[in-house]
Amino acid sequence: MHFERIWPYYKVFYRGMINSLEVTFMSVIMGSVCGTVLALLKVSRLGPLSWFATAYTSVFRGTPLMVQLFLVYFATPQLFDYQIPAFNAVVLTFGLNSAAYVSEILRGGIQSIDVGQREAAMALGVPYRAMMFDIVIPQALRTVLPSLVNELIALLKDTSIVATIGMLDMMRAAQTAMNSTYLAFEPFIVVAGMYYVLVMIFTAVASRLERRLHKSDRN
Repeated sequence: MHFERIWPYYKVFYRGMINSLEVTFMSVIMGSVCGTVLALLKVSRLGPLSWFATAYTSVFRGTPLMVQLFLVYFATPQLFDYQIPAFNAVVLTFGLNSAAYVSEILRGGIQSIDVGQREAAMALGVPYRAMMFDIVIPQALRTVLPSLVNELIALLKDTSIVATIGMLDMMRAAQTAMNSTYLAFEPFIVVAGMYYVLVMIFTAVASRLERRLHKSDRN
C-alpha cells in the first residue's frame, strides 16, 4: 500500500469533505422546513393539500435520488433556459428529497402524541398553530430524533453521487487522486474512513442530545 502517494491530495480531499458537509447541512435545513410543512398538511383536514403532500412524498420516495438530480441539473437548461450551478442543483434536489422522508418521520411522531392533548388544547381555545408548534411538535421531535439523525446520515452518504454531475466531493477527490496516481485502493479507503468518522461524530452528538432531552423530561 502506498498511502504516502495520496498525501499530496489532502487539500482536494479536504475541499471535497467541506462541500459534502455544506450540501448535507443546507439540504437538511431545507428538508426540515419543507418536511414540517408537508407533515402538517398530511395531518390536517385540508383535503386537496393533504393529497398533494401525500402525492409529493410518494413521488420523491418512489424514484431514485440520482434520477431526481439528473432531472434538476440536466433538464433545467432545456425547460427554463437556465444553467443551474451544480451546487444549487444538488442542494435543491437533496432538500426536496429529504423533505419527503422528514415529512413521514414527523407525521409518525405527531400521530404518536396522545390525541387527548390536542383535544384538550382545542377545548381550551388554543389556536391550531400554537397547539402544533408549542405543544405537539416539540414532543414529536423528541420521539423522532433518532430517525431524523438517520436521515441526516443518509443524506451525508448520498452526497457520494454528486460527482456524477462534476461537483467536487469526497468521491470526486478520490477519483482525482486515483487518476493521477493510478492507485484505486488507497484513495477509496481514505474516503471510506472520512465518511465513517463523520457518521460516528453525528451519531455521538445525536446520542448526547437525546440523553439531555430525556434528562430534561425526568426533571
